[in-house]
Amino acid sequence: MKISRPMARRQFVLGGLSAAAFVAAPARAFAATPFPERPLTFICPWPAGGTADRSMRVICQIAARELGQPIALENRAGASGMIGTKALASARPDGYTIGQVPISVTRFSQIGTVQIDPLKDLTYLTRTSGQTFGIAVLASSPFKSLRDMVAHAKAHPGALSYAHAGIGGATHVGMEQFAQAAGIKFNSIAYKGGAAALTDVLGGQVDMLADSSSWAPYIESGKMRLLATWGETRTPRFKDTPTLRELGYDVVVEAPNGIGAPKGLPPAVEQRLREAFRIAVNSEEFRKVAESIDAPVMYQDGPDYRKYVQAVYKQETELIRKLDLKALMEKG
Repeated sequence: MKISRPMARRQFVLGGLSAAAFVAAPARAFAATPFPERPLTFICPWPAGGTADRSMRVICQIAARELGQPIALENRAGASGMIGTKALASARPDGYTIGQVPISVTRFSQIGTVQIDPLKDLTYLTRTSGQTFGIAVLASSPFKSLRDMVAHAKAHPGALSYAHAGIGGATHVGMEQFAQAAGIKFNSIAYKGGAAALTDVLGGQVDMLADSSSWAPYIESGKMRLLATWGETRTPRFKDTPTLRELGYDVVVEAPNGIGAPKGLPPAVEQRLREAFRIAVNSEEFRKVAESIDAPVMYQDGPDYRKYVQAVYKQETELIRKLDLKALMEKG
C-alpha cells in the first residue's frame, strides 16, 4: 500500500474555556503534580469533520479541563489511520503527545502496512467506544431482508457487489467474514473512505454498502434499507434490525478504538492521563455525542485495554490467514 505524506491539521481544544482562562488557572490545578506544565498534542488519525474527529474533540475538551492544560488536536489522516498511529508511536514518551489508536493497528502491523509493533511500541491509556457497522441497500433494492440477499448471492456467486472503505479495514474484513460464514461470494469494491462508498451505493452503481453508521440518516429518511448490524446486540437507534449473530452467522465487528501514547511513559504521567481520560470517556457529555454517532461507549482502563489489544492481535493472526489478507492487499 502506498502511504502518502501526513497531512496535519492542528487546533487547540480548550476544554470549554478561553486561552486566557488557562493562563490564569488557579495554582491548585498544577500543584498536585508537575505534569502537565504545558499544552498537550493529541493526534487524531482521521480527517477533520468525521465522526472519529468529532468524538475525540469532545473527549479532549473534558480531559483538558481535568488536566488544567489545553490539548491541541492534530489531524494526521491517511492509510486507514496508520499514518497518525505511526506518528504517535514515534513521538517522545513524555506524555505531551497522545492520540487515538485504531484497533485495526493489530491487523495492519501484521500485514506489513505499518512498521510498528502494537504490543511493544505503544502505551495504552483507555479504550473509548466502538462503532455500529451494518449492511445497507437502497430502498428500491429487491432485497427486503438479509435472507433474500443471501439466497440471491448463493444462486449467483460473485454477482452481488458491495462498497467498503478499504482493503483490510473493518468493513472489508467484516463483510468477508460474513461471506465465509454464509458460504457465499461477493464482488468487493474498495474505496478510499466510507463517504465515497456511500455515494456510489446511493447512485445505484454498487448493490450494497458495508460501513459504520454513514447510512443512518438514509435509513431514517427511507432512502435506504438496513439488512443487518454487526454488533453483539441490536443498536438502540435501529432496534428492529437484527444482528448477523441473531441471523445465524457468528460474526461480531465493533472495532473499538482507544487512546494511547508512545512506549516508555513515566508511570506517574501515565496514571495522570489514565485518570483524566477515564473521567472524559465516562462523562455524560461524551455519552451524548457517542449516541448521536451510534458509537457504543466501551470504556476500559489502560491495563485492561492492553490485554484486550493483545487478545485481538492473536485473533487477527488467524483472521489474516483465513481470509488471505496479505494477498488481497498486494492485489490492491
